[in-house]
Amino acid sequence: MDFLSTFLDLVLHLDKHLLVLVEQYGGWVYAILFVVIFSETGLVVTPFLPGDSLLFVAGAVAAVGSMDIGLLLAVLMTAAVLGNMLNYQIGRYIGPRVFQWEGSRFFNKSALEKTQAFYQRHGGKTLVISRFLPLFRTFAPFVAGVGRMDYGRFTFFNLIGGSAWALSLTLAGYWFGNLPWVKNNLTAVILGIIVLSLVPVVIGWWRHRQEASQ
Repeated sequence: MDFLSTFLDLVLHLDKHLLVLVEQYGGWVYAILFVVIFSETGLVVTPFLPGDSLLFVAGAVAAVGSMDIGLLLAVLMTAAVLGNMLNYQIGRYIGPRVFQWEGSRFFNKSALEKTQAFYQRHGGKTLVISRFLPLFRTFAPFVAGVGRMDYGRFTFFNLIGGSAWALSLTLAGYWFGNLPWVKNNLTAVILGIIVLSLVPVVIGWWRHRQEASQ
């Protein structure tokens, strides 16, 4: 329970925590952000780390001069792309036997299977679309590796998806994160980002239930 409350506090008050990190660690904050985004996209056991909201808040913090926006974008895009590359290689190494694993607190087998179905439906585009979907974002490159997707094709979609995701959300925070209304209601904005990113997942789940009931 303490972990959950601490995590929720971290996610919902990213602006305060990130500003504290900038004040305490200076330039090292870029390395911290790199590790978080790299882990969120590169390791199937850490899909719970903040992604969309962290990019938005990082852009807002950069807008007030606490970080360099050019360097920030480069770091975040690199972390997003390299994270997916690691995830792909892990999936390729482990192979199809991963679907025989039982669920655990560290591995979400259900999310993996849903991502596989999504991947089979949309192909390589999954690597771009899933960037904006929590859980799917973490599992999509892993599934691509398990399915032994052509590495050149994977790299193409990975570069597009990683760059589009990091650029769009970080620049949205940079341009709009410090508007008076947004700044005064940042917790609500972060919740809104989380909810909006979950809408496609909920719609997909509802459609799946409808199809199963027919």
